[in-house]
Amino acid sequence: MREQDTVVIAGDSSWAMRLEDTKTDFSFLQSLPGQKILLKGNHDYWWSTASKINSFFQNAGLDSLHILHNNAYRVGEHVLCGTRGWLYNAATDEDKKIVAREAGRLRMSLAEGEKLGGEKIVFLHYPPLYDHMACQELLDILVEYQVRACYFGHIHGKDASEKALTGSWKGIQMSLISCDFVKFTPVLIR
Repeated sequence: MREQDTVVIAGDSSWAMRLEDTKTDFSFLQSLPGQKILLKGNHDYWWSTASKINSFFQNAGLDSLHILHNNAYRVGEHVLCGTRGWLYNAATDEDKKIVAREAGRLRMSLAEGEKLGGEKIVFLHYPPLYDHMACQELLDILVEYQVRACYFGHIHGKDASEKALTGSWKGIQMSLISCDFVKFTPVLIR
């Protein structure tokens, strides 16, 4: 990695339970070259409000860390958008509420991305397609905003990773970027 690079971490960036307990993990990320954009994962229990996280980063001198949460970032000719997402088999009323909230966040991120201009790339923590299941609400938004590339994490292990759709879906390139799947090597996005 180089100083001019931007790295997106698609969730689960710290096992800390509280934001103030992330200092060691985030100091390590800060020490790495480039700008780092963090997405919320299902194990990021430390995640708080955007204003609290941004204030914590500023006060701790973590100036290379940024969160992707209801916003977007322009990097060269690309616009980075995204949200955590949710389960592709959401059946309970609570799950349905979370899917609706995450769909709203993705829509907000993509709308912000359109204001910035450039090719939209979406990052999710949860895959929008897995095995024979789909989070249709998120997929519909990807199609609506004419997203051409979607990267996601969350899936670990050989058996599980084989069930995650990688490849083209309705003209969208789907890519699994879980650390163990990519052997802890950053995936170059052009």
